Amino acid sequence: MGALQNKIDFSMMITAKNANPNGDPLNGNRPRENYDGLGEISDVCIKRKIRNRLQDMGERIFVQSDDRCDDGFDSLRARADGNEAIKAVSNGKNTDRDEYARTACAEWIDVRSFGQVFAFKGDNVSVGVRGPVSIQQAVSVSPVDIVSMQITKSVNSESGKEGKASDTMGMKHRVEFGLYIVNGSINCQLAEKTGFSDEDAEKIKQALLTLFENDSSSARPDGSMEVCRLYWWKHEGKTPRYSSAKVHRQLEVSLKSGVSRPTSFGDYDIVLNELEGLECEKYEDLI
Repeated sequence: MGALQNKIDFSMMITAKNANPNGDPLNGNRPRENYDGLGEISDVCIKRKIRNRLQDMGERIFVQSDDRCDDGFDSLRARADGNEAIKAVSNGKNTDRDEYARTACAEWIDVRSFGQVFAFKGDNVSVGVRGPVSIQQAVSVSPVDIVSMQITKSVNSESGKEGKASDTMGMKHRVEFGLYIVNGSINCQLAEKTGFSDEDAEKIKQALLTLFENDSSSARPDGSMEVCRLYWWKHEGKTPRYSSAKVHRQLEVSLKSGVSRPTSFGDYDIVLNELEGLECEKYEDLI
């Protein structure tokens, strides 16, 4: 399985309706927004969902969330120490870092995709892997309206309290509607180092297309988050004619005339400009 031979750029459009796409723990778990009122979803959140989808597809994942652990290991260190291939190349201070990195990339798709730092307390050697798949944080096209409501439980958490205690109260926050755009790229030079292949790129694409399958929660009920479109540019070679920034700018999204407060994907005009010599795979019939 050879390394990726063509640089890839992609843009994905996501809608959130009465959902919390990504809560901010520093702001009471309210949906993230910037100072201009535009909604945000962190790149870490998006990568977590991609990892989950790859795991659902039967791929081996190093950075597993605790509630989706499928190998019995309760930490990253335990997973690394429990891997026979990693054990075979680990030799204390004399560990060959390059061989360690190659082995880790071969074992776990998320390591060869996003990279990973293997640095654990007490170890004499740390190993860093730079991954070829880079993803920007998602930003909404228009400012988002955030609605907050107070909720209560029907029972106290602790016994011995009369009436409703303060711990029965809580808050829930949601975005009424938001259209978010996620941009990303896959770098061939880094793919050569990690062994990331064309087959891996296809798996990343499929994970993006089905990003919110098996992702429902109280904050994101089934159907409230949706991948509406995916644009996938495959360059002619490893060194592209156009920068990723220029490619991503070819997608222009704006509110339709007369719409001041968007409530659906159909409230936007979407224009994809073409660049000479660069074809785009369009996945537009997802909604």
